[in-house]
Amino acid sequence: MKKESAHFHVSDPKEFTIKMLNWVNRFNIFCFLDNNGYNFEKPSFDCKLAAGARDSVILHKDDLFQQLNRFQTASKDWIFGHINYPSSIKDETGFPDGFFFLPEIIVTINGSDVFIESHSDTAESIYDSILASGSFIHKRDASPIHIQSRFSKEEYINIIKSLRRHIQRGDCYEINFCQDFFAHQVEADPLYLFIQLNKISPNPFAAFYRMDDKYCLCASPERFIKKSGQTIISQPIKGTSKRNLQDAAADDEARSYLISSNKEKSENVMVVDLVRNDMSRICTEGSVIVKELFGIYSFPQVHQMISTIQGRVDENTTAASIIDACFPMGSMTGAPKVRVMQLIEQYEKFPRGLFSGTIGYLSPEGDFDFNVVIRSLFYNADKKYLSYKAGGGITFYSDPEQEYEECMTKASAIQSILGTG
Repeated sequence: MKKESAHFHVSDPKEFTIKMLNWVNRFNIFCFLDNNGYNFEKPSFDCKLAAGARDSVILHKDDLFQQLNRFQTASKDWIFGHINYPSSIKDETGFPDGFFFLPEIIVTINGSDVFIESHSDTAESIYDSILASGSFIHKRDASPIHIQSRFSKEEYINIIKSLRRHIQRGDCYEINFCQDFFAHQVEADPLYLFIQLNKISPNPFAAFYRMDDKYCLCASPERFIKKSGQTIISQPIKGTSKRNLQDAAADDEARSYLISSNKEKSENVMVVDLVRNDMSRICTEGSVIVKELFGIYSFPQVHQMISTIQGRVDENTTAASIIDACFPMGSMTGAPKVRVMQLIEQYEKFPRGLFSGTIGYLSPEGDFDFNVVIRSLFYNADKKYLSYKAGGGITFYSDPEQEYEECMTKASAIQSILGTG
């Protein structure tokens, strides 16, 4: 069927979005992206849904970015998908190293305006089908979820001490270390859990992503990399302070801590230098600048320190080569990148999979926007396996006890929707 598109106006965009998510559950492959009203570098939509696959490609790490470039070049259309954090072993959730698809249907919501593009049915029939879907997400009965952790608190703290010794010896300057929480034999309702997660933790790079029996429920506050024309930006997050919404003075104090903390600033500036170095490999000479350093942004659970690095690329530079030069992102690795990735594999003792990877889209013009997959819940419906991960950047100034508490703060939103926090 030839592509057709239509524009509609809705009186209640939030209700329409719920109906749309109920409707899209019939597809085995979809990607829903939601900025939750944040205006980070002028997003081009409030939310966007890609449903169904006209064509797709599973990417393998040995030539992942070459495959991505071939797929994009051949399609010259919207493509959506993910790239895993590179690891020597697969995680139990089962997402492949990378996957991208050409959607059958794209629904874009901007304020009260809805734009539908379709290769499988008329835009009007899709719109009517969405309107006929339920406007509530009902909780299904579920058995209790028994979460396990790869590390006890004592083990976690001892590893942080070991990583600090690596830093003192000069093996690295900063390293992102994470721990894994998981459960087996889980009967979960991914849509309900995503709605709950997005409600209590509405972040600007949220995603609800399905690939057959595999789901990622993502409440990420962090952008990995975006391209608009010849301009690219990356917005790494380093620096976290727990919010206190019941006490305004204490909440202001938590925010002020980030502004004045040498530890948080040193963590942030190290990743800024790393991202500048990565971007300089692909950008035109002299174009890479720090647009904002140590910006403080407030989210529902935490205050975060975010810096913005910007550069320009030649018009012939491919999207895949830009992503390749900067992946995996510095905020989820550390410096120097190659050495800390070796230490991550050594000390974490579990594969990250899609965690620390990225989900996003590429446009027909070659522009793109990708998030950092953090604050996310992963579910394999066939294996009934559920997991989530959390961690933080470790520097010479890191206090092991505080790092553990920061890690648990980051995991708290997911723990609360599972009834384990």
